[in-house]
Amino acid sequence: MRVVVPYDGSELSKKALQHAADTHEDADIVLLHVLDFVEAGYDASPEAALPGYWQEWYEEAEEGAEELLAKAADLVDADLETEIVVGRPASEIVEFAEETDADAIVMGSHGRKGVSRILLGSVAETVVRRATVPVTVVR
Repeated sequence: MRVVVPYDGSELSKKALQHAADTHEDADIVLLHVLDFVEAGYDASPEAALPGYWQEWYEEAEEGAEELLAKAADLVDADLETEIVVGRPASEIVEFAEETDADAIVMGSHGRKGVSRILLGSVAETVVRRATVPVTVVR
């Protein structure tokens, strides 16, 4: 069994990881972090128009994601795979689950901050509606 756990470091994503580890003890658990360039654009300063800004954003975001996922691995007694993708969170989560033949998705009901927190429920709702595998939403 292969379980995808979208992970952003929020308390709910930590609970989702713990739930996945407890519920799917023999599964391959994949922590998925989505770098959301759209949300980054909302937070961007005028420098976003300068050449090289988005490359620098990506490198910093990827480094932060790697650190976040490394810390998450210490939260549970399970071997975890980690993946980082770029795009719109709901779409990337669903696509990743399909492309990697996941059997389930376990995710928190809300994101960490900013636009994703306001809209979410919307990310979780969209994943629930579009996923072709069972989705467990942890509150």
